[in-house]
Amino acid sequence: MSGFKTHTGKAVALDRVNVDTDQIIPKQFLKRIEKTGFGQFVFYGWRYLEDGKLNPDFELNQPENQGASILVANENFGCGSSREHAPWALQDFGFKVVIAPSFADIFFQNCLKNGMLPIRLEQEKVEYLLKAAKNQPYELTINLEEETVSDNQGFNASFTVSPYWKKMLINGWDEIEITLQLDEAISKYEQENVPVK
Repeated sequence: MSGFKTHTGKAVALDRVNVDTDQIIPKQFLKRIEKTGFGQFVFYGWRYLEDGKLNPDFELNQPENQGASILVANENFGCGSSREHAPWALQDFGFKVVIAPSFADIFFQNCLKNGMLPIRLEQEKVEYLLKAAKNQPYELTINLEEETVSDNQGFNASFTVSPYWKKMLINGWDEIEITLQLDEAISKYEQENVPVK
């Protein structure tokens, strides 16, 4: 995974509450075993019309919103089933950060485990961002080291992330990579503790 200390990118608004994981990545697309390739199916029911063409009324399909890397959503984002495919799909689509007033707990943890930063902000601050992101171009800067979100119009907000996940995100580590960093110590332990036959 690639880490980041700061990220500046286009923010897009998805002003909907209770967006569940089946809306993020519908169940019929969960047959893949890789973590990639899900971006084409993200928000499938909203992005596509019945004839398979892109729905021009859906927020993420509008030309001015193309290339966004920060998703601003409303409360209870990522509710529903615990599928890890939801952050995989959002990442594969290009998002690095999701901002909302609240998240489902499992979705929140799955984001962190997969190198995507979920940011909880107060409702009124999210309302500001939802409104601002409807007027493109609109960019936000996420400073993970300082735990701040800002724009060039005077907006500035603070968020918190646990020291453990902050270190993981900055360095682009996942839990397997953390274990592999201890490979020498693990090997030494195994050699010193060989069972007697």
